[in-house]
Amino acid sequence: MAEKKTTKKAAAPKAAEKKAPAVKETAKAVVKKACAKKAEKKAEVALNAENVGFKAGDVYQALATAEKALTVKEIAKAAKISEEEVLVGMGWLFKEGKIKGENGLIALA
Repeated sequence: MAEKKTTKKAAAPKAAEKKAPAVKETAKAVVKKACAKKAEKKAEVALNAENVGFKAGDVYQALATAEKALTVKEIAKAAKISEEEVLVGMGWLFKEGKIKGENGLIALA
């Protein structure tokens, strides 16, 4: 007798199952783009003498209020400014001899 070839047909995926991964990928892409835009905006710091002086004041006040050495991240949180702005203000204060740094902590001189 001749053998019959049998082929199995794969069950067609349901429409809802097909759309779910595409929606998740799209949502991930949207979140990724939003985070990239936020990072781009955060990096912008206006560098002029007036702005740098104000940031130095913010850093100095945060350190004076804390009455202890702080990290850059802690200063940024206390002063409610970005870490980049903290670094700009610290540069001013270092030049003036108002602060000192040791082991990653910044304190008033």
